Amino acid sequence: MHPAPESHDPRLWNEDLAPVPPERRTWTTWNVAALWVGMAVCIPTYMLAAGLIQQGMNWSQAILVILLGNLIVLVPMTLNAHPGTKYGIPFPVLLRASFGPWGSNIPALMRGTVACGWFGIQTWVGGTAIYATSAVMLGFDPAQRVPLPVLGIAAGEFACFLIFWAVNVYFIFRGMDSIKWLEALSAPFLLLVGLLLVWWAWTAADGFGPIFSQPSRLGTDAAFWPVFGAGLTAMVGYWATLSLNIPDFSRYARSQRDQVVGQAVGLPATMTLYSFVGIIVTSATVVIFGEALWDPVKLIARFGNPFISALALLTLAVATLSTNIAANVVSPANDFSNLNPGRISFRTGGLITAFIGILMFPWKLYEDPSGYIFVWLIGYSALLGPIAGIMISDYFLIRRRTLDVPQLYQPQGAYHYTRGFSLVGFAALFLSILPNLPGFLVQVNLAPAENFPAWLVAGYHYAWFVGFALAFLLYSVLRKLFPNR
Repeated sequence: MHPAPESHDPRLWNEDLAPVPPERRTWTTWNVAALWVGMAVCIPTYMLAAGLIQQGMNWSQAILVILLGNLIVLVPMTLNAHPGTKYGIPFPVLLRASFGPWGSNIPALMRGTVACGWFGIQTWVGGTAIYATSAVMLGFDPAQRVPLPVLGIAAGEFACFLIFWAVNVYFIFRGMDSIKWLEALSAPFLLLVGLLLVWWAWTAADGFGPIFSQPSRLGTDAAFWPVFGAGLTAMVGYWATLSLNIPDFSRYARSQRDQVVGQAVGLPATMTLYSFVGIIVTSATVVIFGEALWDPVKLIARFGNPFISALALLTLAVATLSTNIAANVVSPANDFSNLNPGRISFRTGGLITAFIGILMFPWKLYEDPSGYIFVWLIGYSALLGPIAGIMISDYFLIRRRTLDVPQLYQPQGAYHYTRGFSLVGFAALFLSILPNLPGFLVQVNLAPAENFPAWLVAGYHYAWFVGFALAFLLYSVLRKLFPNR
């Protein structure tokens, strides 16, 4: 990065948050597409259809929901990427235009906290792969494990979790350049492994297996649409995080064409393909093992072959690592850095993310597929959807894609608003989250459904869409009425 101009306040600037100069914007269409292949190919994606099928959908309905959700989230993804590519600025700096220089920290931390949870989940997934493979290679029985007090998992599981955590921390120290080459190298490897899994399932089960002939259990509109709505919102919520902080990556793209085409090629196709791979392989396990094994870690344990287990471990580790570093470290590292740029660098922010990821007990977030979709994915989408609506309204409708970049680094500049906070931004954010609160309280059993109108509780199934639309409209109107508030 270049040194800060004198007009930049050190409380709002460091080298990691500074605009990327043109000579460093080197990411091609392939780099952007490879980024998405690396992020999308992971165990949660592989298992994504499982929750939908368990809720009563057949395989084709589940795949349709996954594809549709990713096509929808591609729209805010490419729109929010535009200012990153045009101006070279990261997500928390872009937030200053709509929330103020100090106010930007609140939505940035909302996004960063979700990323900490995801970092923990992905690290736990990688750790369980190491643990399961160790059991096969060393010959111990995981079923005999003794959970530790408080943690609720065995000492060996926690040790494997920390080992994989340490590998992630290594890449945090290496910075953005290591992420670029990690994604570019892992993408073709992961796609090849996916095709090999399909070939194995087809030959071992002599076809695609019984899941493909399983009918939908949602035979009526009243049964189907709530599950469809919740599933679609969960699929959008899956990448609602990245649809906000995509400027953290698009700031390195050579052109708008590179970021748009790269994302359009890499995101929907990879998510749908790998979810389909999960269905194919799981369907084959019903024939081969007599039960549906959605979790690839448990499938590895059934192989009983140390060589195959070691190869599978490598694949799972690469897939989980490439997802975790890009999707769950870059954003919170910048978000925490935005709190105090003079003292918190990208690396320090990444370390904060890593430690919070442990403290969130991610194995508890991940253990229940129903809670994973209805509480975790939809719950945070209710928070992040409104932020996306505000960002897109501010940049495209209010400012017509024009930002005064030096002023974004000035506390008393054009984006000062009210003592560094945008009252309009926070009013739109709060009012857009509010309608989804009753459904969330019902979902987590903090309030009975009878306390609220049925339509308000049902609306929670569409939390991201409700929040996004409300925030976009409210911010557009309020900012016109109060341009300096």
